[in-house]
Amino acid sequence: MAKEEEFIYRISTDQEWVEFQKKGSSFGGELDKSTGFYHLSKLDQVQFTLQNFFMNAKEDLYLVQIDPKKLGDGLIYEAVDEVNSFPHFYGPDKTFLPLPLDSVVKAEKLTFINGNFTCSFLT
Repeated sequence: MAKEEEFIYRISTDQEWVEFQKKGSSFGGELDKSTGFYHLSKLDQVQFTLQNFFMNAKEDLYLVQIDPKKLGDGLIYEAVDEVNSFPHFYGPDKTFLPLPLDSVVKAEKLTFINGNFTCSFLT
């Protein structure tokens, strides 16, 4: 079992961040809905995730800082290879509940400079 992180992170599109603020929660994007869990990252995984899955994003991106203690037992760290385990939020009993806005500590718009995404969380 991976040690608990102080914070975990969600890379959110502008549309998803607007949904969070309007509805107080979000079911995420198509990948989250199709897999039945919300894809999250530890801070040291964020740049890798951005580089591998968001280089061609057509809309603004936000890095959302989340307090894992507010997600309860619906948060599971799962191995994706021999080296990395990523936090995934399923909801209690793997019921795929939306990620609640009250778990969000802070969100910042990402900027793309010199081939890398950046914000204050990543400095």
